[in-house]
Amino acid sequence: MTRGGGVSFRETGARRCLSRQRLLAAAVIVLSCLVSGCSTIAYYAQAVSGHFEMIGQARPIDAVERDPMTPERLKQRLALARAIREFASRELGLPDNGSYRRYADIGRPFVVWSVFSTPEFSIEPIEHCFPVAGCVVYRGYYAEVDARREAARETVQGRDAYVGGVPAYSTLGWFDDPLLSSFVFQPEVELARLIFHELAHQVAFASSDSVFNESFASVVEEEGVRRWLVRRAGSPQTLPAGAAGAASFQQYEIARARRHAFTDLLLGYQARLKALFNSPGDDASRRSSKAALYAALAEDYARLKASWDGFPGYDRIMVGANNALLASVASYNALVPALSELLDRQRRDLPSFYREVQTLARLSKAERLKRFGLKPDPVAR
Repeated sequence: MTRGGGVSFRETGARRCLSRQRLLAAAVIVLSCLVSGCSTIAYYAQAVSGHFEMIGQARPIDAVERDPMTPERLKQRLALARAIREFASRELGLPDNGSYRRYADIGRPFVVWSVFSTPEFSIEPIEHCFPVAGCVVYRGYYAEVDARREAARETVQGRDAYVGGVPAYSTLGWFDDPLLSSFVFQPEVELARLIFHELAHQVAFASSDSVFNESFASVVEEEGVRRWLVRRAGSPQTLPAGAAGAASFQQYEIARARRHAFTDLLLGYQARLKALFNSPGDDASRRSSKAALYAALAEDYARLKASWDGFPGYDRIMVGANNALLASVASYNALVPALSELLDRQRRDLPSFYREVQTLARLSKAERLKRFGLKPDPVAR
């Protein structure tokens, strides 16, 4: 509905489509109830209602831009997002569909909060399996209080739990994912990274393999941002251009180096903890050694932060660092080196890379890891 009270033909059609989608979602809930005995019906209900509340708020970007009540700052960000979105399909071969062509103001800093958990003496995340989506290593909640409550329940059971705010997520092409107020005002590079990452999930998806899916999207986002900044720096028709564009690229390289260094630090400690948990010993000795490793991690992070002249960007993440935090980081990065190497072998040709990844996605998880020369780890349940 427009601000003046009229309803366009396009919006009427969208509402009809939305109604059909609601019926489909309801059918999934009923099926889930039959399968699970309704033990998780409340979780499914909040997921469906939260998603449809979000997409029901979305309006076409051009309608938001024409609205006299839209702040100029938002109009500028939407114009930038449109340019990034067009670049994604034109230059990166990402899907050209309705995703990120509508905007919703959701009125909160994150669209969902994800809860990761692990056993006390394991670095492997606990999986949660759902109809259609398969198994994932987190549970998502549209209300932070619900996510914190779930994390508390995990902790009471003796597990490590980590809650992370998520500015956007992908529905894998089932719906047209909108631009959201939770990320549209992020710095240009972060906005581009997010759009490229989420669109990549529509290119290839391996059921029940979060590490493969997230690592693939992370490789696409980095390659996409690099190309976006090269284009921005070298084209006089876009801003920033010239020296400003070069400065943006330099800032991106600094942020990228920090992100990789931080990720490498956490993955290194994940390996050390994994070795500890796989070694002989009683619970008391493991608990003591675990605490010592996390104390060492805090010290190493402080040294890394000092090398960045005190850059505090990862301080919030490090508060209460535990197995579940490391599991969440591994879920997004563990296969990045292998997939980056695959991109290099394709001479950084993205369509060829996508075809190779789609082939890998059709394999079993064990077969995929074998292609990378890796062995599967047990997954906690």
